[in-house]
Amino acid sequence: MAVEAVGGARVETPASAPRTPWTRYLAWRRWGMLAVILLVIISNYSAAFGISVLLEPIKRDFKVSDTALGLLSGLCFSLFYAAAAVPLARWADYGNRRTVLVVTLTAWSSMTALCGTARTFWQLAIARFGVGAAASGALPPAQSLIADYFPPERRGTALGLMNAALNIGLFLGIGLCGMIAAAEGWRAALLWLGLPGIALAVLARFTLAEPREEGLAAERVESVESLAQSTQRLRGKRSFVYALIAISVYCIFAYGSSAFMPSFMIRTLHASMRQASVVWAAVILAANVTSSIVGGWLGDRLSQRNLRWYGWIPALTCLGGAVLYWLAFWSPNYLTFISVEFCAEFVLGIGFPPMYAGVHRVCGGRRRGLAIGVLFLAMILCGNSVGPLVVGALSDALNAAYGVASLRYSLLALCFIMLPAAALFWAGGRSIPHDLEE
Repeated sequence: MAVEAVGGARVETPASAPRTPWTRYLAWRRWGMLAVILLVIISNYSAAFGISVLLEPIKRDFKVSDTALGLLSGLCFSLFYAAAAVPLARWADYGNRRTVLVVTLTAWSSMTALCGTARTFWQLAIARFGVGAAASGALPPAQSLIADYFPPERRGTALGLMNAALNIGLFLGIGLCGMIAAAEGWRAALLWLGLPGIALAVLARFTLAEPREEGLAAERVESVESLAQSTQRLRGKRSFVYALIAISVYCIFAYGSSAFMPSFMIRTLHASMRQASVVWAAVILAANVTSSIVGGWLGDRLSQRNLRWYGWIPALTCLGGAVLYWLAFWSPNYLTFISVEFCAEFVLGIGFPPMYAGVHRVCGGRRRGLAIGVLFLAMILCGNSVGPLVVGALSDALNAAYGVASLRYSLLALCFIMLPAAALFWAGGRSIPHDLEE
């Protein structure tokens, strides 16, 4: 008989019974490893987006144009993120995922700190290339490990906490960078943002488990699929394809509206800079953290009744979010807008954890890293490249007719893009039972 840990207890199972990785860890260790992964994700998003609040002092120091700043904060990061995403995801699928996390965490932390030592703009840009390339190595191994640490009926909750950590990292990075830069300068802010990650990498190396070392991954890697084979298998799963297209379409709204939200509040609602930055960021953070936890719990509960809820929950949240954001953009004043937007962000945030959990149920253990890497690659490329451009171009086109209100109408029009995203999520949910692969 083999003794295995189930939850917080230890039970005996026949030696011949198939062993799953989540039965090997006591509850305290499982949640402890999740806590370390959450810290890694916070570091990842802080390093990726914290620089946005430092652009003005960087511009003054290096005397560069806004175009150069746009390349530094956007394209320099996105292009190298895209270039490294698939190779690092494949490494996560067939290698030691703990090693992938530790190596890439060390790399993006070191390159972030190196940004703080730059003496020319091009030195800063080159270091930023490194941040982008290394940052793409976080989410695929992190989500893949979570899928091995937690059984399918608990993954939604764990992935919900990961989504909350992602949002905490985004706003914590901006907040800390702003505070440190105000006191000690932008270089000190980047040094403080990067150096703690090196210590975190040491912690991750000695606390995270890699089930593959014991032959206990959810799906054992007995033969290696080529990239073409893995891609073909994922393309053959309609639920994954629907989710990929749906999240790409949704991110056009998400990134486009976020890029112009402060401008909308200042230009149309006459908000102050503090209201359009600090207050707004705090409201959005609160909405996304709470909705991620609720979404994970809800996905776990409903999916036990019907697996299709993995897709149906994000479909319904897209519909609800579209309606609420439509109402928010019609708001007559700042207070009404920020109140309705909190509700809109809360509703939208509920859909992400079930979507990720559904992807893990259908992609197969051999392709978890690739599936998540492709999802986030599509989110960044479609969101960053298309979303802000669509909003800005539409606002310019409407300016002659509507003047200062053109941005309001541009954002209102963008709400409609969530309707096809909802339809795609719904169709994907219907296909999940047919694509199931654990």
